Amino acid sequence: MEKAKKGNWKMDAKNPLAAIRQYIDAFNKGDVKNMGATFAEDAAILDGMAPHLWLGSTATQDWYRDVLIEGEHHGASGYFVTLGEPLHNVTTDDAAYVVVPTTMTFNVKGRQVTQTGAKFIVALRKVTDGWRIAAWAWAKGTAA
Repeated sequence: MEKAKKGNWKMDAKNPLAAIRQYIDAFNKGDVKNMGATFAEDAAILDGMAPHLWLGSTATQDWYRDVLIEGEHHGASGYFVTLGEPLHNVTTDDAAYVVVPTTMTFNVKGRQVTQTGAKFIVALRKVTDGWRIAAWAWAKGTAA
């Protein structure tokens, strides 16, 4: 596996990691519009939460809506994801594949939970105005 260089999160249209950072920053702010702006029209999301698969131009909005519904059901809120340095970062022409370790914090019924050891796995494609997320999957970590 190729290890990414430190500081590779620079925001620019030539860097696929910038799209990942933009997506996570928007997620942390609850900004569904900007989350969607990072996605390809035919993108896919694969997550451990039912229904597990979201597809197409509204995948981000549909997934986030379901996150909030699931969170309400369990008394969870205040989601915040911190990205580590990519473990795997390969770009070939107009395609990229990135695996990023993450930490997620959130509250469950007023108690802060920290989930460590999670992985954010992202496939991206380059379009005329920059990189877009084609698909992502989340591998859950351990909550403490």
